[in-house]
Amino acid sequence: MPTVAQFFLCGLLAVSARGQDYDGSPRDEDAFSYVQPENTTILGPYGHSPPVFPSPHATGSGGWEEAFAQAQDFVAQLTPEEKADMVTGQFGPCVGNIVAIPRLNFGGLCLQDGPLAIRVADYASVFPAGVAAASTWDRKILYERGFAMGEEFKAKGAHVALAPVAGPLGRSAYSGRNWEGFAADPYLTGVAMEETIRGFQDAGVQATAKHFVGNEQETQRNPTYDPDGTVTDVLQEAVSSNIDDRTMHELYLWPFANAARARVASVMCSYQRLNGSYACENSKILNGLLKQELGFQGYVMSDWGGTHSGVASIEGGLDMNMPGGIGAYGQDPKAGSFFGGNVTRAVSNGTLPESRLDDMILRIMTPYFWLGQDRDYPTIDPSSADLNTFSPRSEWLREFNLTGPRSRDVRGDHASLIRRHGAEATVLLKNKNNALPLRAPKTIAVFGNDAAENTNGPVNQDTFEFGTLAAGGGSGTGRFTYLVSPLAALNARARRDGTSLVQYWLNNKQVATSSVSDLLGVPTQPEACLVFLKTWAAEGEDRAHLDSDYSGNEVVASVAKTCNNTIVVTHSSGINTLPFANHPNVTAILAAHYPGQESGNSIVDVLYGDVNPSGRLPYTIARNGSDYNAPPTTEVTTNGKYDWQSWFDEKLEIDYRYFDAHNIPVLYEFGFGLSYTKFNISNVRAERVVQAIPSTPERLPVQPGGNPALWETLYNVSVSVTNTGPVHGATVPQLYVTFPDSTPSGTPPKQLRGFEKVALEPGESRVVSFALARRDLSYWDVVSQEWVVPEGEFTLRVGFSSRDLREVVRVTLVE
Repeated sequence: MPTVAQFFLCGLLAVSARGQDYDGSPRDEDAFSYVQPENTTILGPYGHSPPVFPSPHATGSGGWEEAFAQAQDFVAQLTPEEKADMVTGQFGPCVGNIVAIPRLNFGGLCLQDGPLAIRVADYASVFPAGVAAASTWDRKILYERGFAMGEEFKAKGAHVALAPVAGPLGRSAYSGRNWEGFAADPYLTGVAMEETIRGFQDAGVQATAKHFVGNEQETQRNPTYDPDGTVTDVLQEAVSSNIDDRTMHELYLWPFANAARARVASVMCSYQRLNGSYACENSKILNGLLKQELGFQGYVMSDWGGTHSGVASIEGGLDMNMPGGIGAYGQDPKAGSFFGGNVTRAVSNGTLPESRLDDMILRIMTPYFWLGQDRDYPTIDPSSADLNTFSPRSEWLREFNLTGPRSRDVRGDHASLIRRHGAEATVLLKNKNNALPLRAPKTIAVFGNDAAENTNGPVNQDTFEFGTLAAGGGSGTGRFTYLVSPLAALNARARRDGTSLVQYWLNNKQVATSSVSDLLGVPTQPEACLVFLKTWAAEGEDRAHLDSDYSGNEVVASVAKTCNNTIVVTHSSGINTLPFANHPNVTAILAAHYPGQESGNSIVDVLYGDVNPSGRLPYTIARNGSDYNAPPTTEVTTNGKYDWQSWFDEKLEIDYRYFDAHNIPVLYEFGFGLSYTKFNISNVRAERVVQAIPSTPERLPVQPGGNPALWETLYNVSVSVTNTGPVHGATVPQLYVTFPDSTPSGTPPKQLRGFEKVALEPGESRVVSFALARRDLSYWDVVSQEWVVPEGEFTLRVGFSSRDLREVVRVTLVE
């Protein structure tokens, strides 16, 4: 059996080959720009990832200069063995660990999941999921959520939060991890990334933008390993996300540019291959796009077990190997590491330049000093080690000195914030005859296995038939210290209002196959029948369907057959088909997603009007599941090593862009959401901010986020928004841009380029402004490799959703 050192050297020898893996048919689409190496054959315009070497060195630019100097002093004092430790994860008390160097007063790094909670912890909060946070369309809430989570991570001694998520972006409605991310739109996701990162890092915790990039499905995200071979023997490689250059820039790279601009500390590379080469050793995306084009100054860490080579990965741009072991998910620490001692040997024998190793550590330590984590940072809560099933103590190869209080309660007053955020995230999709808000009904009937208490412990699982669903599964989940169910919250409200009868039936099979009138057993039907549905999604698997789980559609049909005031609430990872939406007895539908620990209180606040709903869809709900155009690649019929290929042939046409481009009717469009009041928009204006607008940006020194000229405001668009209804409420005016006809083919009919949530009293008006940056008004030109403002007339539309656009103004930028 080969040694780990031999595996490491194999990675070195494979650096060129891995950069050019390709096993698909040729395509005619635009390619990544590259210079063809001598004596090679280009097998296709995309599906091929060109090499970009060397890995750019960090400079600390963009505000990290002082911290960068501290990191340089630190690196200068390290021994070769300590340098290897700094870039190699070790199994320990946290999900990821960099060991301490006591002689330099460095206490190590603790990396913890995840995007809605510090997962490996007790006495911590579970916040709304990313998809719920995005449904608020509220920049302030996105920041508040990130800051509050950061407070809890820090208090538990975690230096690095493995959050937030921009990949998956939402190419496929079926992706199992869409709920961890934000929206099926790069602009909305980019804003959410930037606000969340600022929140985390203002709280003193390093944020991690993940998963970079093209991680749009769970199926075959990792290789299929030979069960009879070694820990690195592969039968079939992971799926390759094959993406053309323009699509990469305008969709999937876009929100990571926002992350880099926010000075995110770390970026986590994804599991799958990208145009034939594994994302964690793909020099084009790590060196070329992230570190060079976007000016990223932090460090690239691998997803857990996403490292498949040694020097090849390091030269390709990977800075930190997590969790340190090799094999599936890196869960075999005793088998050694692609990094570790191999890094020391590679430097000593001249295989790896020490300057590259030093740059890796500079990138790791600069945000550490920038955030003041070297000064009185809380120690790791010892209880984290007890709860960490990923790396139990029996698998630790190093000693960890765990001091400080155990089981610290870090929740503070975050429950009230989570309750408010969950309510603000709820999207009211239907409200026939003003069925909502409820007005102290005398009788209520509750149906559905999502309504009541969880029956199987503190972490949601797909096998939990009974109990409300407030978070998805996998590394992005949270451990509930408590969870308020809808039924508990409804009963509390009923006692307050004097409601005489709250009945409930939780067995979906029973409700779906029984006569509800017989179940009710009363001569008159309840004033309101509330149906709670749930849809599970988790890391490691894609969704098999878009319906609600446990025969949810049949439950609604059965209840609505008897009750003429049927109100449906969905707790879901995202998109659900809603075949009952036009049923005359279904009077209201609310999409509550995964709202976190205050789930029941949040939905009751909306149902009773204590909170006027203002959530908006961050995706499109189609009429039929078959209407979506980008399903994941779920199987291949051959057994070739490189046969898993996923061609992103829809290019820029995902979600509303696709439905618009093909004039497909939808059930509820992107950006849609109702309120208990009404709003109007008027008096749109567009004002040029700069005198001259050349088609290409000024070539300025790259800063975090890319060329600073791309972020320069070119136009300000303003509208007047008025609450014309009877009660206080908030709405979200949205700006969509239609590019001139001179733009290359494939440009979507319109694209979101601005939004702002505004709260108004009845009769109140307010002017809302949108700043349009050069990037917002440019397309990526694959020939010049530049963002270009096209010639001709732009159409700017403002409204309340992607298909409710009420005000129009036209401007010409390039004469």
